[in-house]
Amino acid sequence: MPLLETLQHLRSSREHAGNFTTWRVIPGREAEWAGFPPWLDQHLVRTLQARGIDSLYSHQAEAIAAIHDGKNVVVVTPTASGKTLCYNLPVLDAVLKDPEARALYLFPTKALSQDQLSELHGVIEALDADIKTHTYDGDTPGEVRRAVRSAGHIVITNPDMLHTGVLPHHTKWVKLFENLRYVVIDELHNYRGVFGSHLANLLRRLRRICAFYGSDPVFICCSATIANPQELAEALLEQPVTLVNRNGAPSGDKIIGIYNPPVVNRQLGIRRSSAFAVRSIARELLKGGAQTIVFSASRTSVEVLLTYLRDAIKRVPGEPERVRGYRGGYLPLERREIERGLRDGSIRGVVATNALELGIDIGGLQAAVLHGYPGSLASSWQQFGRAGRRGELSFAVMVVNSSPLNQYIASHPDFIFGASPEAGRINPDNLIILSSHLKCAAFELPFEEGDRFGAHTEELLELLTEEEVLHRSQGRYHWSAESFPAEQVSLRSASIDNFVIIEQVPKLRVIGEVDRPSAPTLIHEEAIYIHGGEQYHVDRLDWQEKKAYVRKVDVDYYTDANLAVDLRVLEVFDEGAGGAATRYHGEVAISYVATIFKKIKLDTHENVGWGKIHLPQEDLHTSSYWFALPPETTGDLAGDELQGGLWGIGNLLVNVAPLFLLCDPRDVRAVTQVKSPFTDQPTVFIYDNHPGGVGFSDRLYDDHLRLLGAACELARNCLCDSGCPSCVGPANEVSGNPRAAVLGLLERVLVGAPV
Repeated sequence: MPLLETLQHLRSSREHAGNFTTWRVIPGREAEWAGFPPWLDQHLVRTLQARGIDSLYSHQAEAIAAIHDGKNVVVVTPTASGKTLCYNLPVLDAVLKDPEARALYLFPTKALSQDQLSELHGVIEALDADIKTHTYDGDTPGEVRRAVRSAGHIVITNPDMLHTGVLPHHTKWVKLFENLRYVVIDELHNYRGVFGSHLANLLRRLRRICAFYGSDPVFICCSATIANPQELAEALLEQPVTLVNRNGAPSGDKIIGIYNPPVVNRQLGIRRSSAFAVRSIARELLKGGAQTIVFSASRTSVEVLLTYLRDAIKRVPGEPERVRGYRGGYLPLERREIERGLRDGSIRGVVATNALELGIDIGGLQAAVLHGYPGSLASSWQQFGRAGRRGELSFAVMVVNSSPLNQYIASHPDFIFGASPEAGRINPDNLIILSSHLKCAAFELPFEEGDRFGAHTEELLELLTEEEVLHRSQGRYHWSAESFPAEQVSLRSASIDNFVIIEQVPKLRVIGEVDRPSAPTLIHEEAIYIHGGEQYHVDRLDWQEKKAYVRKVDVDYYTDANLAVDLRVLEVFDEGAGGAATRYHGEVAISYVATIFKKIKLDTHENVGWGKIHLPQEDLHTSSYWFALPPETTGDLAGDELQGGLWGIGNLLVNVAPLFLLCDPRDVRAVTQVKSPFTDQPTVFIYDNHPGGVGFSDRLYDDHLRLLGAACELARNCLCDSGCPSCVGPANEVSGNPRAAVLGLLERVLVGAPV
């Protein structure tokens, strides 16, 4: 069945009619062309023409011209707009004209590196030129690594490998660093928050080593649409950057829908499960013949949806699975197999986390189904863009859930279609991140007095000298510790500890891994860990050895764990009025521990049991924004009513905060205190869920009134009676009427008037 017929059936069916709150057709566009620049190597031009590329898109020509002039560039155009040529052409041209020239490509994942290597090899083989290119990552064999170090013209790697495998061993890479002409940084929008703050310091180290060997490379960055691509690129590079953002690539018609599951209990504000709606829509698309990708936010939800879809799309016994899962924790060979299956069409559907949001070539998908708002406009359009990569009609739908943020989007579709995308924020001078990379930089090359490496360089060098990590001699700081510092620093999080999941029977084998922050809630003892659509019971978690021992089971439930959190204020950086409240920004100490888990039935999502979790407490020092409510704003609210109102505000703000930040909703957390030991008043804290903070809380401090205004509007417009998951949270979590309490508190704060 053609896609258009499937969509007409989907929209008019009894099950779905009336639930599409938005159905918009985005017309395709014609290409804007430009000729090849006259300085480009003519053999390269003829090779491109033989491959069907007779001209460049206008944005490609603009980017290539700026790069040729020695300018750093950031290219910001939609998915499948040919950004790859923007950097491949200048690099190949440089190597063809000077065999000594070198280039370094950085991709955020190994999967994307492998994908780009395949495309680049195709061009090089057609050129029949001696241009050596290879990936350099954890999967590269030892003998290949030696060849790449000594003779590789184009080295394709990821930030993690540059961090641990290249920069600390720069003496083995002399040929690369002496002749480094270009550094390519793809998927720039991913480098925000913690990851981006680490990358900025990694690039400080890279430029430092390049200067030592006498090179000064041009940086070529590519990004999806964000509000501040030039600002983010310049913050990462600490150099001027030219912005190229006028897209010249063609596109086919795209239909985008927003689907809000129907209300099944108005009093409680309960809607039909969004997971069931995703299953139903994806089933219709797959049965209609449309190759479909389903995006979901978490590992657990990916596996639950995969189970649902496999049950709905029965296969002939003996045939390979035509619907697969894809997420972090799958082993590399399994992920490569799934990518190949999507490209050749043998796999018709895939349920994925945002691991497939990036520009990995997975063929011409026709439909994308998003299970909930991904957390940012940039991610939303990246996921929408995974369908229709070959220019034909495509369909993308966002199935919202009952969270406040998702319901805000359902009732404000112009937020998706008309709002400016969020800005990417980094904090490279976060003391924890900065000091970690300062150690790595000192290991790589001694520091001279007066050298700059971010803020507080001199103080940190002296501190490390006092701790005998560095040794000062004749105005230079030398590494003196025995440890290898890069191995102690994870670019992706505050912790380098990953837990491995080991299946015990029929024989011991590793089936996946989980990062340390997720371990207490995903692989505690008695948890149901879902991997590849299979359920595993966690029999034992060895916290010290970081191993979870599991066995395969077949049960009709999954598990969801709760965290208990305590917060203390350590220092106040900023304080000011915020309506009738007082707002603050400062440093806090967080203690959290997993307490209990619930057993959630797969089909009905009802709670069918619970259990206790026995794991050690974890601690976190971070930055926070908070505001205190004076007596005139609380009125006659007291006890459970006040507690419910504060809890509802915290729930609202955590869900609304991603409207103002380019972050995942899990990057910020809320704590409420009816009588805070610090303010002596009812207080709501919103803190960065990362050690040291990465700049989210100070942005929320600045946007205090706008943030509270959006939360108040969302609570005011909700259809429920007393509070529900679509506004202030489940009413059964607190007593009384939390929605009324939330509205009363927020309205009094915003108008600044006493009761």
